Amino acid sequence: MDRSRYGLLVAALGSILLAVAVFLPWYGVSLTANGAAVAQSVSTQVAAEFGNPALQQEVSGLHGEIGALQGHELAAVSAHQVLTHISVALLVLAALGILLALIPLAAATPSAGASSNLWLGLLGVLATAFTVYRMVDPPTAAGGILELSLREGVWLALFGSLAMIAGALWPDSADAPTAYQVTIERAWSELSGWTPEGS
Repeated sequence: MDRSRYGLLVAALGSILLAVAVFLPWYGVSLTANGAAVAQSVSTQVAAEFGNPALQQEVSGLHGEIGALQGHELAAVSAHQVLTHISVALLVLAALGILLALIPLAAATPSAGASSNLWLGLLGVLATAFTVYRMVDPPTAAGGILELSLREGVWLALFGSLAMIAGALWPDSADAPTAYQVTIERAWSELSGWTPEGS
């Protein structure tokens, strides 16, 4: 396979990974110390106002269990669930990346993909920027009651975005003979009857 085709294949796989990553968990959701304190306070108030002494005793026993939940992941959310606009943008970038990579791959000549490298690189840069932005600045989680931690989806999205850039920057075939080399080989084959393929 021509080296330029390797680059297009890498970009196509990166685009596919980016699209898949949008639906995988991006953030793990856990309870903060403040969140545990709020949950304990609310449960105590509800039991005091609407419950009998037996219920109040049960609620007081739940305080320890609520405190034990602090720092433990309670759920996981995907970019599709919490990043409405960015997830759509990433899916559009991934779809365009797949098209720009697969169309030249299906073409008869590997060089057909050379004109799409610039656009593939630009799509990869945009996808990387969106992903890194939401890694550094995750969405606000319920006013300090919940905290978010990075999960595998966001890392896969970053990997796919970087693969798109790498595919766009992939060098063309370095082994293609120059016009001078072709002329020399042709002259030599005419003189000796030897060709590189026949050796």
